[in-house]
Amino acid sequence: MSDVPAKTDRPTGLAISLPARAENVAVVRHALAGLAEEIGMDDAGIADLKTVVTEACMNVVVHAYGGDPGPLSVEAFPDSDGLSVVVRDSGSGIRPRADVDQPSLRLGLSLIAALSSSFSISGGLNRGTEIQMRLPLHGGGAETGGSPVPVETPADATEIVVGRPELLAPVLGRIVGALAARRDIAVDRVSDALLLTDAIAAAAPARFADGAVRLALADGDDGLELRLGPMEEGAASRIRADLGVPEVGGSLEALADEFSVEGADEGDYLAIRFSAPAPAP
Repeated sequence: MSDVPAKTDRPTGLAISLPARAENVAVVRHALAGLAEEIGMDDAGIADLKTVVTEACMNVVVHAYGGDPGPLSVEAFPDSDGLSVVVRDSGSGIRPRADVDQPSLRLGLSLIAALSSSFSISGGLNRGTEIQMRLPLHGGGAETGGSPVPVETPADATEIVVGRPELLAPVLGRIVGALAARRDIAVDRVSDALLLTDAIAAAAPARFADGAVRLALADGDDGLELRLGPMEEGAASRIRADLGVPEVGGSLEALADEFSVEGADEGDYLAIRFSAPAPAP
């Protein structure tokens, strides 16, 4: 689709890669809603965006892998006129209509076409499928950008690349809130997580050479983990230092249950964990 920007050296969009599971569709929806709000899309446009993203992603969940594990990839590119979204799978391909007994909107890809200002679908049998769609933007304006490249992370993590620093806080906050709620993390701990991630959002962009922040979120029965990286040597430690609150002699890192800097061959990572409550006996 011609509305999707060509790849450039400095990404300015949003890229998410996560397992194609029904519960992860809400994560994608929250992330794109946060992006849309930040760039000035009106309420009606955001509602349409949530609808088409849900339908496209649920078709991947239901049809692409035949119930087996597989990746769901979503990219979004804002510009001065709207928001372009690409949803991809690498399985057998999504079908034009969801099965009626599956957890989908059950309205099929015709709904996406109706709500999008432009729409295309490509792929084939056992070659995966790509849906490209564009939603009009009623206000704001953003630079055209290229396709972000996610950092390598475990298969069960949500991978995100945020190409414009000002988009990191709203996108990260929406996703962390959605994942924390999914694990019944207490409201006060969610507030702690959002306060800490807001501070990280302010400190992180300067630590990545191209300004695009690369992170992964993994949620499990034991809690929520956030990893930023890889960054150049010493960058994760500098983010940690930026979280200091000298007025009270402490640091915002105390809001997390675990907070560490990890070195790897590809660069440094900042690892943060918020623990979930123990299951009731």
